[in-house]
Amino acid sequence: MTETQPDDGLRYPLSAPGAMTPPVEWPRLRQKCPVAHVTLPSGDRAALLTRYEDVKLALCDPRLSREGLARPDAARITAGEAGSVFDSPMARALNAEGQERWRRMVGKWFTAKRMQALVPRIEAMTDRLVDGMLEHGRPADLVRHLAFPLPVYVICDMLGVPESDRDDFKNWSDTFLNLSKYTAAEMGAAHRAFAEYMAALVTEKRREPQDDLISQLITATDAEGRPMSEPALAATGQALLLAGHETTAGFITTMAGVLLADRSRWERLLDDRSLIRSAVEEVLRFEPYTGFGMLRYVHEDTEVPSGVVLAQGTTVVCSMAAANRDTGAFAGAEDMDLGRTPNPHLAFGAGPHSCLGQPLARTEMQTVLGVLLRRLPTLELAVDPDELHRVEGLITTPLSELPVRW
Repeated sequence: MTETQPDDGLRYPLSAPGAMTPPVEWPRLRQKCPVAHVTLPSGDRAALLTRYEDVKLALCDPRLSREGLARPDAARITAGEAGSVFDSPMARALNAEGQERWRRMVGKWFTAKRMQALVPRIEAMTDRLVDGMLEHGRPADLVRHLAFPLPVYVICDMLGVPESDRDDFKNWSDTFLNLSKYTAAEMGAAHRAFAEYMAALVTEKRREPQDDLISQLITATDAEGRPMSEPALAATGQALLLAGHETTAGFITTMAGVLLADRSRWERLLDDRSLIRSAVEEVLRFEPYTGFGMLRYVHEDTEVPSGVVLAQGTTVVCSMAAANRDTGAFAGAEDMDLGRTPNPHLAFGAGPHSCLGQPLARTEMQTVLGVLLRRLPTLELAVDPDELHRVEGLITTPLSELPVRW
């Protein structure tokens, strides 16, 4: 049996030597201590999983749940965690609705087929943003000019949210996803403001429905003919706006950064555009540091494939990014293979709680990459990759900026 790591002060999240480099502890943890004791920013203890098979089981096994994170004995991420994204009024409203029921009602609007129908609009939005970046001149920050605004435009358009409100969403999401910057009172105030905004928007859509997702969800029912509750409708809008822009913006930025850090990758895609789809999947797998990971609460003793028993009451941190670099699951895991197939990475999680919006994220990434290759074939980093930095203290750890030239 593999032993868990004794208490040696390992604090989580782990730091990385550079924005494009994974934490140095990953290989050692995967090999010698796949279930490691870590201390979270709150001071609470958790078990960190870094092997592919362990992480996949934890994400899929019903003996571990996301709902259990609301239990009083579950580890808290931040001190005084009155409303972090993992245990917030938004999360509680969705849990009360029933995760499986909620996913069935919302998931049908995020199929690959529906997302494919959005490609012309996403492409047009991307072209307009590239026009703006060209007008600005070089060097330009790809985050500010493209990676951040595009997902906001797309998800606001889908939900029927005025684009003029996107700065409010940025402020709210920064508060929700921050691990240390804001007090419990500030986080609580942000949650209330966001919930009140979405509740008012739902009321407006109920009064004057339009061709948008919120209007459709208002009239949608489950298999038993029951509609979604008012709190769940508002929470759904919150959840989709958070996931629909913050995470995707980070993925788009990292995609460009990873491909341009070694420009032979960019050149290969210029030579063979058929690799765009597999390249996006490899970027998702290779992403050097995808943030905090997913949390699960252990409801009964569970043995993971590495041979360690997770005790009932343990809070588990599933590091999908570490699992995606597991050489036991991926040949040449530390190398980037733009044509890798199959590629069963865990960037979007796995099992019943895998990311609902992954078809949208994939569609946006593929579309953006296609437009950039077409419009800016000479695109390159304007700084050395070692000069890039990530936003510290956030659950999602996006790149703070990505200076480029062409």
